[in-house]
Amino acid sequence: MKIESYQSEFQDLVDPNEPIEIIANDFIFTEGPIWDTLNNRLLFSDIPENKIYSWSKTEGISVYRTPSKFSNGLTFDPYGNLIICEHQGRSISRVDKNKKIETLADSYQGMKLNSPNDVIVARDGSIFFTDPIYGLRSGSGGPAKQELPFQGVYQLPPGSTELILITDSFERPNGLLLSLDEKQLFINDTVRQHIRVFDTNNDWEFSGGQIWVELWDEAFVGRPDGMKIDIHGNMFSTGPGGIWVFDGNANLLGRIFLPDKTSNLAWGDTDRKSLFITSSSTIYKIRCKTSG
Repeated sequence: MKIESYQSEFQDLVDPNEPIEIIANDFIFTEGPIWDTLNNRLLFSDIPENKIYSWSKTEGISVYRTPSKFSNGLTFDPYGNLIICEHQGRSISRVDKNKKIETLADSYQGMKLNSPNDVIVARDGSIFFTDPIYGLRSGSGGPAKQELPFQGVYQLPPGSTELILITDSFERPNGLLLSLDEKQLFINDTVRQHIRVFDTNNDWEFSGGQIWVELWDEAFVGRPDGMKIDIHGNMFSTGPGGIWVFDGNANLLGRIFLPDKTSNLAWGDTDRKSLFITSSSTIYKIRCKTSG
């Protein structure tokens, strides 16, 4: 484990000498970390174990939900409801503060979704998610048959039950994030190992989709997966070897190297300056100078 700085700006974001802490381990494959501000805790999925876990500094590890329908990505909507990507349910679901579970979307044009993977929510409550086929495999929610002839990226408008297909042009759409002003949507393609960017307007009409950056390094395991943005617009993306950090112009500023296949990350703690990273069987924490 190590942190490398390639540009001086990186040291304003992360101290290369900052220790990388292991806060929990002995899982199977962790994903979908999200910080629960109301309860001051981290939530994350263990996909093969079919559970959502909770971690806090005071309480340690506990099970939040089991079975989780082989959950993957997690996030919160503006009202504090937990939004879940369910592989086995092939759906996006919502858990309210009373732990009532509701399916928000599980099909497109009469065909079952593949296996919703990663999810974000815009300020207006619009839900965006990716739908690759990973969860159709045995042990990850399947075995199940693919019905849609593509692997899409969708929007679910607030209050709607009808999905809007943003694009079907990815081989394996995975992580996604919105820019700070919500004028750009970034989506990575795990198989093609690049991140693409789409422009959008106030009506959520999308255009563009050009490659923003590629993440190749055959010396290390891992591919682009989860992504997060900091308060300055810098992107923290998983990739070969761990975490890659880019500025808003796609310049590589530095990398955080971890020994296992790294899946996702989330900003947390009360000051939002801790970076929590799900990396195979282990959860890591790094204190940063920046926040998210």
